[in-house]
Amino acid sequence: MAAAAPSRTYDQSLSARVAGLPWPRLEEQLDELGYATTGPLLRPEDCRALAALYGEAERFRSRIVMRRHAFGEGEYQYFAHPLPAPVAALRGLVYPRLVGIANRWQEALGRTERYPADLDAYLELCHAAGQTRPTPLLLKYGPGDYNRLHQDLYGALNFPLQMAILLSAPGREFTGGEFVLAEQRPRTQLRAEVVPLGQGEAVIFAVNFRPARGARGFYRLSMRHGVSRIRSGERYTLGIIFHDAA
Repeated sequence: MAAAAPSRTYDQSLSARVAGLPWPRLEEQLDELGYATTGPLLRPEDCRALAALYGEAERFRSRIVMRRHAFGEGEYQYFAHPLPAPVAALRGLVYPRLVGIANRWQEALGRTERYPADLDAYLELCHAAGQTRPTPLLLKYGPGDYNRLHQDLYGALNFPLQMAILLSAPGREFTGGEFVLAEQRPRTQLRAEVVPLGQGEAVIFAVNFRPARGARGFYRLSMRHGVSRIRSGERYTLGIIFHDAA
């Protein structure tokens, strides 16, 4: 039998930490840069417990070795249902904080699709469209590993924001392995940005594209993300994607 999920109940503690994040500042950052960092969200003991799940094969629906698909070097696993308690809690707590931003971005870009106020209602739409497989995942990198710039699109329905939480301690448990974002403006070169993260800190970022204001209104910026080469140690990351996969 699998060990109990980390943080057993994940009761009011996680809910309070999510509620206590500086959401107005995060929204401003997302609008300006296409990403925002939260500061500490998970405690070190939470991070260690989540990273330890990587060896429990029964918790996952599939394992991807990046080299086989030219995604980079390293590997990751998608969680199976039921999701571990803290993963399900994070998904359900953060989605309502982002849905207003997501709908505002849709309006700015002239798109008619709007997202429901709560995660369960949105997942019902995903499942009705044939997207039934859970997408939260754990990523594992060792020395020399990296993740090429990419977008996490798994079907016709895609929530425009996602979250990654660094579970390992930079400088102590690994070196290198910076989170990298690349932004493509129309008719210009890519703009890359390195996003430093601490252990337990999350970055919230655009999955596919985001709006930017121009002289004639809003236009679309394409976004990709990846991880630079690990120099030493091991780096674990929790990825929270809000749409399910086909």
